[in-house]
This record gives sequence, C-alpha cells and structure tokens, in this order.
Amino acid sequence: MKWYLAKLVFRIICGEGNHAPQFDEQLRLVFAENEMHAFQKARLLGDAEEDNFLNNDKKPVHWKFIDVSELHPLNELIDGTEIYSCIKEEDNGDEYIKIINKRASYLHESCMEKTFEMI
Repeated sequence: MKWYLAKLVFRIICGEGNHAPQFDEQLRLVFAENEMHAFQKARLLGDAEEDNFLNNDKKPVHWKFIDVSELHPLNELIDGTEIYSCIKEEDNGDEYIKIINKRASYLHESCMEKTFEMI
C-alpha cells in the first residue's frame, strides 16, 4: 500500500447555469494498493461528494463530479516536497499580492493563537 495524490475536478452550476463555467480542482490523498486502485478510490470519492443545495439567494447549486484528471504516486514524504503548483495570471498584480499578504497575516495570527492556547 502506498499514498497517491489525486486531482478531482467538479463543475459548479448555479441556477440555470447562465454564468461563466466554474470548476473546483481538489487535491486528495489516497492510500491504495496500486494506481488502478487509487484511481478507482478517487472516483468513488468524487461520486460521493456530488451535491445539490440552495445558496443564500435560494437558487439551486449543483456540484457535478467530472473525473480524476491527475494521479501521482508519492514515493516518499519528505519535508518541503512540492505537491502542487499553479501559475495564475491576474489583472492586478499588486492587489493579488496584497490579498496573499492579508491571508498570510491572518493565518500567522491564527497559528499563534492556537499555539498559546496549548500552553
């Protein structure tokens, strides 16, 4: 048995779907005997997590599982190993950096609070 990293892709459809296509790409850890077993387990995860619900505006939202688009064996778990990379193009680079810095600051504060709660 070994670990695999699987990318599951879902399509998000709000209301009648009259909006820009939206997709959620999720990276999931899967523990399996081999690649085929990992692929099948990842597909079962995706199927199980399809969902239908009403959003805050009482419009239907449908999360439709598309498929498993990537599967990578994790031969070794080494501290600092890159697991995922995504290059983004943004209209406003300065604003993107500002948002990232705010998120990092919030995360840092949250980690500090949790650390002090444990003491």
